[in-house]
Amino acid sequence: MSKLSGALKALIDAPFAKAGTTPAPRGISTVYQRIAQRAEEKRVERPIWLAMSTAATMTMNSPESLAALHTFAGAQRPLSEAIMYAELMREVGLKCIGFNGVPRTINCLNAFRASLPDDVGDGLSTSPSRVLSTHTVEDAKERGRSLWNSIYRPFEKKLAEKLAHSHPDLPLHIINSEYGLLFADPPRNAIPGRKVGRIATSLVAVASLRAQTGVGPQVTSHLFGLRKALDDGTWKDDVQNEEGARWLASDDGGIWILQSVDSIVDCISAGQGSTYAPARAKL
Repeated sequence: MSKLSGALKALIDAPFAKAGTTPAPRGISTVYQRIAQRAEEKRVERPIWLAMSTAATMTMNSPESLAALHTFAGAQRPLSEAIMYAELMREVGLKCIGFNGVPRTINCLNAFRASLPDDVGDGLSTSPSRVLSTHTVEDAKERGRSLWNSIYRPFEKKLAEKLAHSHPDLPLHIINSEYGLLFADPPRNAIPGRKVGRIATSLVAVASLRAQTGVGPQVTSHLFGLRKALDDGTWKDDVQNEEGARWLASDDGGIWILQSVDSIVDCISAGQGSTYAPARAKL
């Protein structure tokens, strides 16, 4: 196979193309610390704010910052918890495919895995949880429809019809593949950290979309989707206390979510000239 010319390689790696990942900035751990402190004040559990922060950081394409986030989350915690948080962050990263695309997720997860301490990395599961078979495909379709309905009710049918008007395969792919095989947690998954949960999945969506910019209607939809998890009771499967869940679904909680994501975006993009980083309100 012929090699790429020097000129072509130089163009691929041109500074304006931003071909590499974004370095972790000084102060990113402080940003995560502030998010965690506010979350704990409002009884929002660690896996919830960790999922949100992971999604925003993944969107900013900064695996070094993911490593800093894991170090902060697992500080002075037993090894089993550090492994669980790494599993959760990997699972959130996988779900980010539906918002950020495959390439960014591949690069971030690869670098994140390499950054983990040996004892944490050695403790990670190597078993896939989304293997397809006749049974699992039908099960995934059912879970996808259930999650779709939970997020968009009472407009779930109208929205699917609108998507089909744009392209007849669009709702099929989104509901069956994105929601069923990706966003919905696989059933009977006993690996600690692999289950993201209904509340955290909505936060992953909001965080990724907010950091991405340009998709305000989708941010709004998933903020409403977060609230609907309280309405239909699906929050009970992944949140230990109702107080924290209800605060997240409130106006004050929504403001905190968006400003938390903004603070991560601002910190990571500082000095990078990122198109993801307009001026934003601070926490």
